[in-house]
Amino acid sequence: MSYTRVRMAYVEKEKLVLKNLSQHSISRDSLRLYLRAFKSEKVLELWARNECDTSFALIKEMEICEMSGYPGPKRRSGDLQVPEGFYHISDLNPYSKYFLSMEINYPNASDSIRGVRGRLGNQIYIHGDCISSGCLAMSDERIKELFIYCIEAYKSGQQRIDITIYPAKLSDPKFKDLTTRNSKNKDKISLWSDLKRSYDLFEAAKIPPVVTFLPDGNHQIN
Repeated sequence: MSYTRVRMAYVEKEKLVLKNLSQHSISRDSLRLYLRAFKSEKVLELWARNECDTSFALIKEMEICEMSGYPGPKRRSGDLQVPEGFYHISDLNPYSKYFLSMEINYPNASDSIRGVRGRLGNQIYIHGDCISSGCLAMSDERIKELFIYCIEAYKSGQQRIDITIYPAKLSDPKFKDLTTRNSKNKDKISLWSDLKRSYDLFEAAKIPPVVTFLPDGNHQIN
């Protein structure tokens, strides 16, 4: 709260955040968050639960103002791709070039294996404004609200906020369409198959699956 922009966010958005949590019977003192982003739909989903709950509930859908690139993972610096895969928020920046920002832990273990070694790039953020060169640009108004949710989750004891970034909402027809149009790209097919399993498991149980990174860059999804 020593940062002007964070104080501004709380003045403008705290009541909205607390009202939304209350409407879903979630306490700010036991808040747990999980995020999903869908590139084709340009939507960021906020899922939340109380610490004592088992499953998550969808509490907010936020429009992504801008993102660069196309369906498919980020594999090198300068490709302007938004990453795809299993990540977490690694840092909160209260004085960002783009008002407020939250860093994603790109490259993850899979990216480091499958990307261009020595040229993977870094500094991928969810941030304000509406300009993207590989990041998820939310607009200043939306990043204020999202920033508060994340701060409140950390304050209530959450150690890590996971985010899964998908090429699209992976319904069976959409998955078939993506894999058919990219049938010769083994890298995409492999990643999207792992993301599809994660998507289906979460849709069924509303519990994020446990993801293990394997030595070949694939994932074990349980």
